[in-house]
Amino acid sequence: MNGREREPERPGAGSSAADAPAPAEVSFNEALAELEAILGRIERDDVDLDRLAAELGRAAELLEVCRRKIRKAELEVSHIVDRLGDHEPR
Repeated sequence: MNGREREPERPGAGSSAADAPAPAEVSFNEALAELEAILGRIERDDVDLDRLAAELGRAAELLEVCRRKIRKAELEVSHIVDRLGDHEPR
């Protein structure tokens, strides 16, 4: 390679899934909105077959982000409720 040759394009390059921020960097609402957009493209058959794997891979990442954030919120709420219960008059 002489430094001027292009690397072969990755599957999904140029798609919204390939250009999207890393899953750890997105908020729950951003992840949910992106999941809905991916689902919408798939339902409308708007996704090019060559990009489908990239879209589905991104959707799986976003689902995991959402699950982690929900679990974290559940734990935080549970701890808050437990602390409040500790302060109840007896």
